[in-house]
Amino acid sequence: MAKAGRRPGATTKKKGPTKGTGGKNRKSLEGKGPTPKAEDRPYHKAYKMKRAAERRQVGLHSRPQPRLGGKRTSEELVTGRNAVLEALKTDIPAKHLYVMSRIDADERVREIMTLANKADLPMLEISRGELDRLTEGSVHQGIALQIPPYKYPDATDLVLSVMESHHAGELSSAPLFVALDGITDPRNLGAIIRSVSAFSGDGVIIPERRSAAVTASAWKTSAGAAARIPVAMATNLTRVVQQAKDAGVFVVGLDGGGDILLPELELASEPLMIVVGSEGKGLSRLVTENCDQIVSIPIDSAMESLNASMAVGISLYEVSRRRALNS
Repeated sequence: MAKAGRRPGATTKKKGPTKGTGGKNRKSLEGKGPTPKAEDRPYHKAYKMKRAAERRQVGLHSRPQPRLGGKRTSEELVTGRNAVLEALKTDIPAKHLYVMSRIDADERVREIMTLANKADLPMLEISRGELDRLTEGSVHQGIALQIPPYKYPDATDLVLSVMESHHAGELSSAPLFVALDGITDPRNLGAIIRSVSAFSGDGVIIPERRSAAVTASAWKTSAGAAARIPVAMATNLTRVVQQAKDAGVFVVGLDGGGDILLPELELASEPLMIVVGSEGKGLSRLVTENCDQIVSIPIDSAMESLNASMAVGISLYEVSRRRALNS
């Protein structure tokens, strides 16, 4: 029988003081303190950029290092294994070598790494995605070389220097230059540099304005030949043409309505400057007036004109052929 005053099944509550937290939440009550700086927060972009700067200062160049955070852009990147290898072989000044993570290291890549180590060149390992962004989607084959802006020699100085060597008997063949009058595509410039190198030319001359420059695109198209062939800049191309003529250089312009056909060029064995204009506009009036001869390349009548780099390549081949016959 249940005792009076208590319902059957009821529990007995103990009265007394309620227990506290014991201070275990004291820190949460105190707050987290001041917010860290952006550069001290590991997941912030500023932190990654700070870490990247610290790694660059260390000078990690003995072997490819882990990828660096932050965005990098450069207008002077040589991409592709052949172009990078050729550039390193000719000791061009370089800032960094970028190597893709887990790259398929063939013989060219191994030689690139060896040359970079010998040159004490910093090598940075980055992901494929970052290398794609760095090279703006160009075909890089897992490798890219950052170079400083190209230093152009003065066009008149180049011509006079080569002619001086010619008169001193220091050259195996007559001087040969190619001047570009309004070529604005860097790939055309790169291809022309490559052709000039292939046929033992002494230099390429470009005007200061309205002309393609030796950019990464030109470097790549030249397959590294830009490291062997000087590209000189002329403040005034017409004046350089006149000065070259005064120094004993014959100047011929390439144009569809020329005075003679290329196979009939008797000046091929002489010190020569070949001037080529843009595919659309051709040679400018002042340059045309200062040429010794205007030469045409015989082509099928159905073809209106040739690409500038193709025209230069064909002309250089013909000059080289005629010089070999006359030697």
